[in-house]
Amino acid sequence: MRGNNVLGLIFSNFNEEKIREITERRTMGSVPFGGRYRLIDFTLSNMVNSGISRVGVITKSNYQSLMDHLGSGKPWDLSRRRDGLFILPPFFGGSTGEYTNRLDSLDSISRFVKESNEYYVLLSDSDVILNIDYREIIRFANKNNADITLLYKNGKVPENSTELKVLSMDEKGRVNDIIIDPNTAEEYSYAYNIMLVKRDVLLRQVRECCSRNKKNFSKDFLQANTANLRVFGYEFKGYSHIVSSMNEYYNANMDMMKSEVRKELFDKDRPIYTKVRDDMPTQYGKNSVVKNSIIANGCVIEGKVENSILFKGVHIEEDVVIKNCVVMQDSRISKGSRLNYIIIDKDSLIKSDRKLMGFESYPIYISKESVV
Repeated sequence: MRGNNVLGLIFSNFNEEKIREITERRTMGSVPFGGRYRLIDFTLSNMVNSGISRVGVITKSNYQSLMDHLGSGKPWDLSRRRDGLFILPPFFGGSTGEYTNRLDSLDSISRFVKESNEYYVLLSDSDVILNIDYREIIRFANKNNADITLLYKNGKVPENSTELKVLSMDEKGRVNDIIIDPNTAEEYSYAYNIMLVKRDVLLRQVRECCSRNKKNFSKDFLQANTANLRVFGYEFKGYSHIVSSMNEYYNANMDMMKSEVRKELFDKDRPIYTKVRDDMPTQYGKNSVVKNSIIANGCVIEGKVENSILFKGVHIEEDVVIKNCVVMQDSRISKGSRLNYIIIDKDSLIKSDRKLMGFESYPIYISKESVV
């Protein structure tokens, strides 16, 4: 079955409370990452690279920056007369207010799903950083005639996880039980919030849950149906990172310094696309020093930068030393400042001679448009 027989649905807002500081004025999907990307770029690029040409992005609130980033979908080749990219706001389908859970959000866009002709629906959150070919999952689902196929990973449970779904499977990968939020810190086969579902099964089960006032997707949609539906797990063995806390967001950015992670995430055969902002090359002053850092275009560096990520348009003035920092777009660090383990949101100003220091396990966050 062709990859384009799949409808993609991306939840842009779920799990925002995990990094509430950064998502106060933006969606989870539009959170900046890695010097030039937004988190939704990975989810959207994975779908496009797998032949999925019809993608709906489910929004809830604070989605102005997301819409500005996505535009018509042209960077992902989704600006099309037929199919393409669809923004699905909270009032889509006749709803009069914001949804409060995953089932309500799916019910509110059920008309969009019904009017699609695809056989499968691929559901994904925006908080998972990975590079995957979904065509392998589609083939696996076809082979096993799976109603629901859950993408899972073997390993330690991510920090600050809620409603974590641990899968119990037979030797063929069929799920016979789902344990939600186990209370131990062992290694498990835990599911991402990424799954492939038959379209008719999705519509039927969502309607049934909502008509019975069942609102918990993990328990009422998945856990309750392991005996009634053919639910399978598909293991992903590559690099992935779930942004489940401020620490995990910081650690995911710092992982970009590792060549093996960059090589796996930015596969030349499956590129990660993003909105491109034309800018001049970065300028380096005669006394500047840069070590083990990712520097985007349009920066001006006159001081010392070590083990840090600088987004576009960042200005590091003379006699500045920053280490282990993430500095977002168009921020400025003034002369004489010393920063270590700091996350600085966009359009912020750090005035002269400031000394700011967090710790590897507790980076300090400076909010958007701040003056320190």
